[in-house]
Amino acid sequence: MLKMGDEKRFRLIATLILLVISIVAIFPMVLLIVASFTDENELITRGYQLFPKKLSLEAYRYMEKQAYTIVRAYLVTIGTTVVGTVASVLLTTSIAYPMARKTFRYRNVLSFFVYFTMLFNGGLVPQYIMWTTIFHIKDTYAALVLPNLLMTAFNIFLVRNYFTNSLPDALYEAAQLDGASELGIFARIVFPLATPVVATVGLFSGLAYWNSWTNALYYVQDPKYFGIQNLLMRIMKNIEYLRSGASEMAAEGQTVTLPGNAIRMALAFIGILPIIVIYPSKVFYQRCCCGSCKRLKVSG
Repeated sequence: MLKMGDEKRFRLIATLILLVISIVAIFPMVLLIVASFTDENELITRGYQLFPKKLSLEAYRYMEKQAYTIVRAYLVTIGTTVVGTVASVLLTTSIAYPMARKTFRYRNVLSFFVYFTMLFNGGLVPQYIMWTTIFHIKDTYAALVLPNLLMTAFNIFLVRNYFTNSLPDALYEAAQLDGASELGIFARIVFPLATPVVATVGLFSGLAYWNSWTNALYYVQDPKYFGIQNLLMRIMKNIEYLRSGASEMAAEGQTVTLPGNAIRMALAFIGILPIIVIYPSKVFYQRCCCGSCKRLKVSG
C-alpha cells in the first residue's frame, strides 16, 4: 500500500509524464495549422515556425475555388464513415456474441475461421476480381464501404473477449429463465451493457473509414465518388503539375507563385479537422462508459 505522501508524489510524476506526452502529441498538429496560414516565401526561407513573421491565406484562397468539390467529397466521406461504422459495429458484435457463448456448439469452429483471416488472405488481385466481377461494386458507394474495412478479426476478438470477461454467465441464465431468446438477450441485454467496447470498435472503424483512400483508388474512377482523402491527393497532384509548369515559365522570365508547402499543410488540416473535433470528446466516452457501468451495477 502506498502512503499518502508517496501517492501524491506518484500522481505528480504521472501527471508530468502525461503532460509531456500530450505536448509532444499536440505540437505537430499546432505546427501544421500555423504552417497552413504562413506565407509561402516565409516557409521557403525560414522553414516551419510556431510564430511566423508573415501570415497568408493564399492556400485557403486556392482551395476556396474548389469549395463545391471539397464539400461534396466531405459529404461522401461522412456518409461512408457513418454507414460503414454502423454496419461494422453491428456485424462485429453479431459475430462476437456466439463466439462468446459457451452454449454455442460451433463457437470454436467459428473462432478458427475468424482467426484464420488474421493469418492469410487471398491478396489484392483475387479481391479485385471478386468485388468487380461478382459483386459489381466498381464506381458505386458500396466500393467505399464493403472491401477491407467492414469487419476485422481484431475487432471481433476484442468484442468477444469483452463479452466473455465482463458479462457473467448468470446474466444469460437469468435472461433465459425469464423466457428471453438469444436474439433478445443480445439486443436488449448484452449490446447495451457492451457500450464501452462498442464505442471503442466504433471509434476504430470510424477512423479507418475516414482515413481510407485505397478503396477509391482501386475501385472508383468517377470523381463524384471520391472521398475527402482521395480528393486531397488529386488536388496535390494538380498542384505538382502546375508547379512544374510554373518552373518552365520562371525559366522564361515569368514570375508565378503557387502555395506549395502551405497548401500541403492546409490540405492535411482540412482532412483531419473533423477528427480533431470528435476524437478528444470527453462527453462521448463518459456517457458511453459511465452509462454502461451503471446498467451493469443495476443488473448485478
